[in-house]
Amino acid sequence: MAIFRVSFSILTAITFLLLSLQSSSGRKHFHKHKKSHEESGNYISQPPQLSPADPPTASDNFYNSSSEPCVFDVRSFGAAGDGSTDDTQAFRAAWKAACAAESGILLVPSDGDFMITSTIFSGPCKPGFVFQVDGVLMPPDGPDCWPASDSKHQWLVFYKLDGLTLRGEGTIEGNGEDWWNLPCKPHRGPHGTTLPGPCDSPALIRFFMSSNLTVKDLRIENSPQFHIKFDGCEGVHIEGIKINSPALSPNTDGIHIENTKSVSIYNSMIGNGDDCISIGTGCSNVDIENVTCGPSHGISIGSLGVHNSQACVSNISVKNAVIRNSDNGVRIKTWQGGMGSVTSISFENVIMENVRNCIIIDQYYCLTKQCMNQTSAVYVTDVSYMNIKGTYDVRSPPIHFACSDTVPCTNITMSEVELLPFDGELVDDPFCWNAYGSMETLTIPPISCLQEGEPQSVKENLRLVC
Repeated sequence: MAIFRVSFSILTAITFLLLSLQSSSGRKHFHKHKKSHEESGNYISQPPQLSPADPPTASDNFYNSSSEPCVFDVRSFGAAGDGSTDDTQAFRAAWKAACAAESGILLVPSDGDFMITSTIFSGPCKPGFVFQVDGVLMPPDGPDCWPASDSKHQWLVFYKLDGLTLRGEGTIEGNGEDWWNLPCKPHRGPHGTTLPGPCDSPALIRFFMSSNLTVKDLRIENSPQFHIKFDGCEGVHIEGIKINSPALSPNTDGIHIENTKSVSIYNSMIGNGDDCISIGTGCSNVDIENVTCGPSHGISIGSLGVHNSQACVSNISVKNAVIRNSDNGVRIKTWQGGMGSVTSISFENVIMENVRNCIIIDQYYCLTKQCMNQTSAVYVTDVSYMNIKGTYDVRSPPIHFACSDTVPCTNITMSEVELLPFDGELVDDPFCWNAYGSMETLTIPPISCLQEGEPQSVKENLRLVC
């Protein structure tokens, strides 16, 4: 019996061995190996030298077909993020990869300070593209560090894009102080004069010929010149941003738009050394709501009509705003000699706190004392001021309507306007010149200088409307 058990065990072992050999002879072996950097889908060991950052071409294959967002961390493309290394090439490579991906996200991570030089980020890109700034992104520190070959008119340019979102919990830092201190800047010379020398200063962020743009939640500060500029765009949504520069930083407009249509600016705080929001020619359908400005030069339409040019602005609404410690409140400014029109403007529910020139239309805008009187002007009509309340700086009258001798302002409507001095005695003599309109309620201070009806020349002005 024992012999039988041993023989059976030997036979079983031999059978198992034969089956194993037969099986292994028909099996293919796959040996795993580490991917090289070149094979990885989101890393490039030698970023391509791109100038400007090129949009993807048909041969580029940085992305997969998944609808899930693809995150392209600039560190994976070689960015150091130490605040001093030039990370431009890494950003350009990351842009090219993210731009080519459906729902691509170019990520500036929160644990770094990234310095890049002047760059044009161009499209078109795949839908759903997000430029996510969670860390610090900044240009070189002042004009002495600016590359000689780079434009001194702009730093980041987003060009020919549709549907881009610029957002994040980080900061875009402009390093503007040395630019503000150039001798040609107005506050550097004696008694506000300027001194000779180069004066070019870059706008920090510029969107050019783009559509359906979103900018949200960022902190943007200390720009050499304009903080954000939109030129030739359509469909712009700005929300939840904070812009901050010193009160004496020259020409640092917070948000500037020109030749741009369908714009919404919501729930944002802006403090700077020039216009909080400036609206140039070619703008229409602009909605501004829940914005706090100050210090600043207020919310301005203009300046318009410089060098006898035509200017067209229409359908602008400012609502539920706070303007504090500013040189101006809500302002329309045009040069003499211009053409065109400013029409359908509404300022509603605006709180003023220690503001000079709370309400102002100035059709004699000039940067020097050498401007000549001219007969043509941009026609200003259909301007409404409703529920404008607060305090003013008594160095200037709170209401100032200085309209053209030959092209009067018409259909100005005042309702629930109550402005009291912040400190000092009441200034009760608002200024009006060739301004026509109506007061729907009593105002403080009273505005007896606003003329009723329409002037005879208004029919001639209609030909100037855009």
